[in-house]
Amino acid sequence: MNLRRWLPSPPLSLTICVFWLLMMDSITVGNVLLAAALGLVIPPWAARLDREFARIGRLRPVPLLLLVLAKDIVLSNIEVARRVLGREDRIRPAFVWYPLDIANIHGITALASFITLTPGTVSAALSHDRKYLLIHVFNLQDEAALVAQIKRRYERPLMEIFP
Repeated sequence: MNLRRWLPSPPLSLTICVFWLLMMDSITVGNVLLAAALGLVIPPWAARLDREFARIGRLRPVPLLLLVLAKDIVLSNIEVARRVLGREDRIRPAFVWYPLDIANIHGITALASFITLTPGTVSAALSHDRKYLLIHVFNLQDEAALVAQIKRRYERPLMEIFP
């Protein structure tokens, strides 16, 4: 009997058991048995999932990227508040299919998160071929300028971090 096959990750099994018990109101024999069963069943199933490991490149762009993101969040909050409190007919919501140059799924995830963290924009979907990100924009002035801004401010630095 291959123990590694049945218990591929003891820390994951233990974590699942502990979290299950934390979610229950009381620790009973039934809850402990169910936690143990989940801790044994879920890790082998999860090990079969196709995983894409993060490849980290240069970390030099991280501090500036985080500062740019923080600045954009503050300025976007102000802009969204100004638009919401202004005339409604001046708001131009739109969906934009953003063409991705970055191929690393972790970089795409970071980019989608940055876009969603910035008020006025939300990442809505990723195309099946991972070449386009659907973005909802609260107030679209110029699609080409938006795409260029995201590429310059977020995607290029992320491509250095996640090659």
